[in-house]
Amino acid sequence: MPFVASNGLTEAGTSRIIKVEGEAGGMPVHYHDVGQGDPVLFLHSYGPGTTAWITFHKTIGALSQHFRCILMDLPNFSKTGPIVYREGVHAVQARTAVALLDALGIEQAHWVGSSQGGQSSMVAAITYPERVRKFVMGGSHIGTGGDRYLMANRPSEGSRATRQALDEPSRENVRRYLRVHIDDESLVTDELVDYIHRAHTWSPEFMEARRQSVSTPHDYTPDLASIQAPVLLVHGRYDRMVAFEVSIAILNHIADSRLVLLNNCGHWPPFEKPAEWAAQVLAFLRGY
Repeated sequence: MPFVASNGLTEAGTSRIIKVEGEAGGMPVHYHDVGQGDPVLFLHSYGPGTTAWITFHKTIGALSQHFRCILMDLPNFSKTGPIVYREGVHAVQARTAVALLDALGIEQAHWVGSSQGGQSSMVAAITYPERVRKFVMGGSHIGTGGDRYLMANRPSEGSRATRQALDEPSRENVRRYLRVHIDDESLVTDELVDYIHRAHTWSPEFMEARRQSVSTPHDYTPDLASIQAPVLLVHGRYDRMVAFEVSIAILNHIADSRLVLLNNCGHWPPFEKPAEWAAQVLAFLRGY
């Protein structure tokens, strides 16, 4: 069975769907609910076929020993949705995540995100500060629509590969996209390519919702200094999607923040460096 967690849990065995209020008149949200303790909401990375399970499954065995881990699939990913939106995508994702917490009766949680999920956790800390205790992000931009880099090129190599895979989601383009996102190319197996391709193309209805949706740009830089929640930034040194200079910029704006830069790691630290990533996240959430 593919992509089993270290404690033997499977994607199918932990799968849940609940309808939330406020989004498209009761939008189905797909999530996984693992472990016991203080709740931690996990929001996954960006890209065709990405799911909460593929992003975090290697780390959930360790983290679920200490926390109730809720892995949410973001709107128009996996089986959450479909919806058509015309606003900043991270605002949509943060609002949907809060709606899931409401549906589960959770007033406040830690938030753990990677890439777009980290950025949406940041937006939640800005927009719904009472719902966020601590949060983790990394491989994340500040502004919806991306940031102006000081040193790196834009659009990034990862953005180009992602765009190509979205426009033409062939297995060849999916493989190229994954090889750009993951520094260790040996991890880009046929099994992973098939998983990502299937997760992206399984539903014509979802593909059409993604095609019709429009994310409007929004710069959150002026709001960063207002964030009160402690934040841990974990970024891959060889991230070819989002240059690590963005995490340095975030570090400079948020008072209660710290940054871990993982060497020999690309855009998916929870997938590529799961033990090291989980150790950093666990220490941060438990208070060192």
